[in-house]
Amino acid sequence: MTKDNLLFGIIGILLGFIIGFMLHGVMSERDAARATARPSQNQSLPPNHPQVGGDSTDGGQQTMMQVQEAMKQAREQPNNFDAQVTAAKLEYQIQRLDQAIEYLLAANKIKPNDFEVLTMLGIANLDAGHFDAAEKWYKAALQQKPNDIPALDGYCAVLLSKGDPKAAEDAINKLTKIDPTNQDLQQFRDKLAELKSSKSK
Repeated sequence: MTKDNLLFGIIGILLGFIIGFMLHGVMSERDAARATARPSQNQSLPPNHPQVGGDSTDGGQQTMMQVQEAMKQAREQPNNFDAQVTAAKLEYQIQRLDQAIEYLLAANKIKPNDFEVLTMLGIANLDAGHFDAAEKWYKAALQQKPNDIPALDGYCAVLLSKGDPKAAEDAINKLTKIDPTNQDLQQFRDKLAELKSSKSK
């Protein structure tokens, strides 16, 4: 093999690496752009929280139309339980939390013992930072289903957010008994330890 052939071979290999690297960079940027186009709220949500929003290919226009239609129906039919819940879910999806809570409260008046509405009131109030209200609704849900894991999970998150180490520890211990492999337990325990150390200072 001559020097020229060897040189061409090396150049060919190097060019292959460079083109491959550039293609990888472009693909990575496209994936990153796609990821940031999705709602970013999910990164700051409490553990085990349902996903908010979703892939919106029409820029949210269709969702807004659905929300307006659902709101109209909910206003025109104040005693229609399903209309109130649908409006609440759509308001929640676009992160209008206080409006979602209003519709959920209307649904709760129609069916005070509906478990889904009780837990949704817990979630929406937790997200809105209304921790006392969230605690109240999670407690009501857990009275109906004491071992419901998502409700208990949310209840732990609320108590930790409120800064109530004793109640949080009790709830975390209960969650540990019911679901010892729960992925949120470590995070809850870490936050509890932080809470206890800050209270003892």
